[in-house]
Amino acid sequence: MALEAKAMLMGEMERDLSDKLTAADISTVLSIMADHLARYSMERTGGAEYEDDLLDAYLSALEVQGRSPLTIERYKYIIQRMQSEVKTPTRQITVYHLRRYLQAEKARGISDRTLEGIRQTFSAYFNWLHREGLIESNPVSNLGAIKYQKKTKDLYSDSDMENMKFECTTIRDRAIICFLRATGCRISEVTALNRDDIDFANLECKVLGKGNKERIVFMDEVAAMTLLSYLNSRTDDEEALFIGKRRNRMTPHGIRQMLVELGKRANVQHVHPHKFRRTAATNLIKHGMPIQEVATLLGHDKLDTTMQYVVLDKSTLQSSYRRYA
Repeated sequence: MALEAKAMLMGEMERDLSDKLTAADISTVLSIMADHLARYSMERTGGAEYEDDLLDAYLSALEVQGRSPLTIERYKYIIQRMQSEVKTPTRQITVYHLRRYLQAEKARGISDRTLEGIRQTFSAYFNWLHREGLIESNPVSNLGAIKYQKKTKDLYSDSDMENMKFECTTIRDRAIICFLRATGCRISEVTALNRDDIDFANLECKVLGKGNKERIVFMDEVAAMTLLSYLNSRTDDEEALFIGKRRNRMTPHGIRQMLVELGKRANVQHVHPHKFRRTAATNLIKHGMPIQEVATLLGHDKLDTTMQYVVLDKSTLQSSYRRYA
C-alpha cells in the first residue's frame, strides 16, 4: 500500500501545483517530498470490511490489457480510498455516494482538475463492472464530467532551443535535449534506452512505451550527430544510452533536475521533459504530418490524447484557414 499511496499523493501534488508554481519550483517541491516520504510508511485506514473481489478482478483485467504498473496502482489507490470513505459494498454504491465523495474531496481543497481525474477512474471502473455483468446498475451513468480551467500550454521556440544548447555544460546534456526535441519520447522511454536501440544508419530507434508496446521513433541529423558525438566521448561499458556522473543509467528525476538547472542558465521558462514532447508534436502538425501519424510516433492509442499535445498559434491557424477556406 505504501508505494501506491505515495505515488497517488505525488501525482495529486504535481497536478495541483501546476497552476500555481513554475516547473522548476514544482520539481524542487516534489523532490523534497519524495525524500521525506521515503522515510515513512503509509497505510490506508478503515473501510476494510467493504472490500470485495470486484476490484481485484478489475485490476487483473488491466494487467492483462498491458496497462503500466503505476497506472494500475493509481487506480487501485483511488478506488480503495473511495471505498473506505463511502463505507458501502461496491454492488450497492450509487451515483449519490460518488457525488458526496467528490463533494467532500472538493471541500478538502482538491482541485477540479484532480477531481475530474478521479471521476474518470470511477467511470472506467464501474463501466467495466457493468459491461462484465458484475453489477446490475451503473452508478456513473449520470455522473457528469467536472469542468476545470484549461490553460494554453507553451512550447519551446527556436531561440529557446538555441539558448539551451549554448548553455549546456556537457555533450551529454546537449544530446539529451536534442534527442527529446527530435523524437518526442517520454522521459521514461528515454531513460530505458540502451545504445543498441539506436539505428544511426536509418536515423531511428526502438522504444518501449506504455503497456510494454514497442514502436519506432525517428530523429533528425542534428540529434543523431550530437548523440553519436556523446557516445564516442564515452569510455565506459555501460549499455544505457544516457548515464550520470557515477556512470550508471540516468533516472527520470536526474534528467528533470538537469533540465531545471539548464533552464535557469538559459533563461528559458518552464523547462521540463514533457514540453519537448508537446513541441515535437506541434511542429510535426505544423509541417503537415497527419495527426494519425503523429499519434503513432508518440505512442498514443487515441487521437484525443494527441490533440491535447498540439498547440497551434493564431498565425498557423489563420494560414490553414486561408488555404482551405
